[in-house]
Amino acid sequence: MRRMTDEPARWTEATVHPDMWADPDDDPRNNDKPAPDGERATLHDFLTNFRLTLRMKCEGLDPEQLARRSVPPSTMSLLGLVRHLAEVERDWRNWVIDADAEPLPKLYGRRDADFDEAVAEQSAVGAAYADLEREQAATDAALAAFPDLGASVGKERIVLRELLVHRVEEYARHCGHADLLRECVDGRVGQ
Repeated sequence: MRRMTDEPARWTEATVHPDMWADPDDDPRNNDKPAPDGERATLHDFLTNFRLTLRMKCEGLDPEQLARRSVPPSTMSLLGLVRHLAEVERDWRNWVIDADAEPLPKLYGRRDADFDEAVAEQSAVGAAYADLEREQAATDAALAAFPDLGASVGKERIVLRELLVHRVEEYARHCGHADLLRECVDGRVGQ
């Protein structure tokens, strides 16, 4: 069991606002673009920012740190979150496929393998990021095929808007987990 004296010191790279992850000029989520136009663009903008946040929380860590289960007894790790979100992206595609289509198989096999099999190897890290990018792009493309956010899609007849909002919520929730996991790994804090 970790003792309080074993906790890493809290720190941030930010110098302008000490409660931030990075200074505004160094934060890829900050841009001078106009606000998104329309509901779909707004939802995608929020999703993009949460995807960037997850990547930022993982940057600069080695495979051992990424795979570390830093909040026992949870099996969560930063690498596990990357793998989990790749699995979730794939599952969301299953929600929109035709009722008679065969669902895509789980990416990592059995339930919870996304977390349980997140191992401290560079090949596992590279594969997880490749899986996440591929699954994000495939789900983005599948959802883009439906222009009406009020349309009911897939076997469960889920309203597309609900699915898009759920994606944003899923990433937001896991970015909160990533905040805590990262702070426990090396003490880095910030939004």
